[in-house]
Amino acid sequence: MITVNDLQFEKFISEAEIKKCVAEVAAKINHDYAGKVPVLIGILNGAFVFAADLVRELTIDHEIHFAKFSSYEGTETTGQVKQLIGLPQGLEGRNVIIVEDIIDTGTTMYNLLPQIQAQGVRSVEICTMLLKPGKLQVPLNIKYCAKEIPNAFILGYGLDYDNLGRGYKDIYVVKS
Repeated sequence: MITVNDLQFEKFISEAEIKKCVAEVAAKINHDYAGKVPVLIGILNGAFVFAADLVRELTIDHEIHFAKFSSYEGTETTGQVKQLIGLPQGLEGRNVIIVEDIIDTGTTMYNLLPQIQAQGVRSVEICTMLLKPGKLQVPLNIKYCAKEIPNAFILGYGLDYDNLGRGYKDIYVVKS
């Protein structure tokens, strides 16, 4: 049990399970992009840990860039997506993989995909560490998902609660 600000959390996904999930997703990407050089775009701040672990498991050549969008305040989404650090340029004709920590409502991805497609990319796929299918509010084709989880607030492994808790090696869920 850990306490962050005013909330208590209990261990939900162990570091060992996380590593296994990351390796499985990386193996699929290695297979699908053999002989290609995809551009990975990690979504800050949350995906930086997952992106770092993912690229260490990739055996294919790749590039990595980062962008930053925000739609959360505290434990709730605002429904509004703010661009804080923009997308890289020069994606025309490239295979792009968006690397996200978690997809719940899907609002950020739904708003981001047309911006990437407008650059004339060859393909764009979504890779997320975690997916809350019960909370998804928009249609998304998520090709690479490490783990589906129920609709609960979590932190650790890059995920935060008011910018705290990102450094935990395990993933924790708020205690109900």
